[in-house]
Amino acid sequence: MDFQKAVELISKSSSILLTTHTRPDGDACGCIAAMYDVLTALGKNVKYLFLSPPPEWYEFLFTEKPPILGQNVSLQQLTQGRLGEFDLIIIIDTNSYSQLPKFEEYLKQAEKPVLVIDHHVTADGLGDVELVDSTAAAATGIIVLDFIKYANWPLTEKIAQALFVAVATDTGWFQFSNTDARVFRSCADLIDAGADLVQIYHDLYQNYSPARFKLMAAMLNTLKLHFDGRYAAQHLTMQDFEQTGAAYSDTENLIDESRQIGTVEVAALFVELKDGRIRCSLRGRGAVNVCQIAQKFGGGGHKMAAGTYLPGPLQNAKQLIKTEVEKQLQ
Repeated sequence: MDFQKAVELISKSSSILLTTHTRPDGDACGCIAAMYDVLTALGKNVKYLFLSPPPEWYEFLFTEKPPILGQNVSLQQLTQGRLGEFDLIIIIDTNSYSQLPKFEEYLKQAEKPVLVIDHHVTADGLGDVELVDSTAAAATGIIVLDFIKYANWPLTEKIAQALFVAVATDTGWFQFSNTDARVFRSCADLIDAGADLVQIYHDLYQNYSPARFKLMAAMLNTLKLHFDGRYAAQHLTMQDFEQTGAAYSDTENLIDESRQIGTVEVAALFVELKDGRIRCSLRGRGAVNVCQIAQKFGGGGHKMAAGTYLPGPLQNAKQLIKTEVEKQLQ
């Protein structure tokens, strides 16, 4: 029923705006690229807008550099319709106001129908129609694929490539516990449609900048193990970004480095932001639920992967999370 409602909503729309959460990951970027091609093929006027720059290793998904709210598109320009007059807004890979900084202001006053496509448990109910399936824990890309199949829209090689990126990155190239039979069945369909695994792997994991490697080294130098090695905490300061020349987007997946330590059940990466806040990314395994930790501070995510923002200074933020991790480990 939800798929049918979404098809009807898209059918009666002519101009569509796509967006996703701040700090877009592979799932978000892949789904945006896929839906852009799907909707364009349907004859729709489609624009996408990012709320922060996507990591450079996802740029191959887009034919042109994506516009960024607050950089080359202001909130005022968006509100005044300079990006376009839209009759449908599609939000992908989030259903939370907290992950839509500045855009939430536009959303609340736009009075346009909203379609949400998401797989997270944390939700503010932003959509008039919502394709939300928290059982698709691996990736929103799986929901998008199922939606395309339901609507009987063409699954081109380019769309398959984008959705394979979405699924592969959100499963850590099929290493994480969210990798199930549904994931592999979906990926088999994408491969049949033309997704090139070798090229995708190269573009994603063999295409980093020297600055990112320097940033990773700086992070690893801060690694501290607590509670008999069960909790790994590491951080990055603004000085680290200045010295390495890396961007904030270069932090994606760096948190997973410490999870290679056999004893680690919870990993946290704290990143100092220019506005004084501390961004905290969390990863867990076993019985630990890092989403519960993030939600205590206004964040969210999944049981095994979550995040939130904390007030500075850095040491205060680290202590807040350490206290909650200890409760989980107990």
